[in-house]
Amino acid sequence: MQIKKFNFYKDKVALNLLAKDLENAKDVAKVLDGNVVIGILSKNFNTVEEAVTYAKRFLEELPVISIGLGAGDPNQWKMAAEIASETDPGHVNQVFTTAAYTAGLLKGKECKNTIVNALISPTGEVGKVKISTGPLSSDAKEAVVDVDTALSMLKDAGVNSIKFFHMKGTKHLEELKEVAKACVRVGIPLIEPTGGIEVENIYDIVKTCVDAGCDKVIPHVYSSAIDKETGLTDLDIVKKLYDEIKKVFE
Repeated sequence: MQIKKFNFYKDKVALNLLAKDLENAKDVAKVLDGNVVIGILSKNFNTVEEAVTYAKRFLEELPVISIGLGAGDPNQWKMAAEIASETDPGHVNQVFTTAAYTAGLLKGKECKNTIVNALISPTGEVGKVKISTGPLSSDAKEAVVDVDTALSMLKDAGVNSIKFFHMKGTKHLEELKEVAKACVRVGIPLIEPTGGIEVENIYDIVKTCVDAGCDKVIPHVYSSAIDKETGLTDLDIVKKLYDEIKKVFE
């Protein structure tokens, strides 16, 4: 797995944040000492070409960006995959059922530096996860499987990162703990807790993953870090998030 473009605090944690524009993104990266992956959401663009042009501007100034779906919308999977295949951004978000396709597409386009994650969801039962997160399967009967089985299937497919969404803050913290332990057991090096993460709970979420022995952790913090009036990612909030992450390693 190539992660050479990433910066991780204590070689463990990088934040995934949005930014209103490139200048905001650069300011966010500065506050976090570069331990950040700025997300660009495919849903915000009308065409792949438009998104590729926008993403390339960011990659001229930042070593890595994350191509996202947009509110976890599984219908955006193909657009996100195509944007990533044209930019080799470093990171791309996918749902469980399309992650293997995306990994293959990137390999075919010789995108050697981009990590593909796969979205699995909490079920309310520790050790069980929902894998029917795709554009069609998310509307079908839920497919709930043992977490080790789900992760082994993804490792079979060449996927090296797990996105656990929707966390709803710490509501599914015990489930996250078991997913994190499963990542270690199966050999998935990267875990990405997502959904409802904010200053008040990021410590508990990151600590859960670090204590489980996860190699790398990328918590996604979106709306809670954005100033509702300006649309900018709030640098004061970003600093507070960073301070909470630092406490994990004290």
